[in-house]
Amino acid sequence: MTRIERIKCDNGNCYIVSDNENAILIDTCKSDSVDKILHICKPYSIRLILLTHGHFDHAQNAAALSKTLNAPVAMHRADMKLLADNNSQTLDSKGLLGKIVLNASLKSFAREKIPPFTPTVFLDEDDSLEEYGIRAKILHLPGHTDGSIAVDIAEEHLFVGDALMNMFYPTTSMIFHDKAEMLKSAERISSLGKRTIYFGHGKPVPNRNWI
Repeated sequence: MTRIERIKCDNGNCYIVSDNENAILIDTCKSDSVDKILHICKPYSIRLILLTHGHFDHAQNAAALSKTLNAPVAMHRADMKLLADNNSQTLDSKGLLGKIVLNASLKSFAREKIPPFTPTVFLDEDDSLEEYGIRAKILHLPGHTDGSIAVDIAEEHLFVGDALMNMFYPTTSMIFHDKAEMLKSAERISSLGKRTIYFGHGKPVPNRNWI
């Protein structure tokens, strides 16, 4: 039976998804949360660390967690350049709150770095996670970043990273590299029907019409 544990780290989330003795960690949050994440991961056998995209607030602990948990890191190839420079994909925003989030993000990108690591698993559309003991498939949902991916667990739970956001209220992503692609990805999420949506920021909500 699939079990989901949300790890709330400041304004972000990472998640442990487990099935019997197997578990994966989705996203890794910022460096000031690494001890909390490691403590919560202790009872689990983490077989994979999966990054929904390459921004520092999702990837900053990847190196430390991979080493301590002895687990490989997985992501989409299209976000590789973001690991060295979060400004390698330009960002735009929607609305006043979006501008606030964008301004804060750009300031953080200038200040925060991702400790170097080498992903050894590259994921793309329709890839399965069954070899890691989790009944799930990958969806490629570009827009927030080129390599944004989601994890669809048993067609019940969808982990979207920042393809959607719930920082202030549930909505399409407030900041994005490609607005047209972001909206197409949000539309695709809507089309999946009944799912619980797990965000990189904010509490889970039922799926809905996002456009």
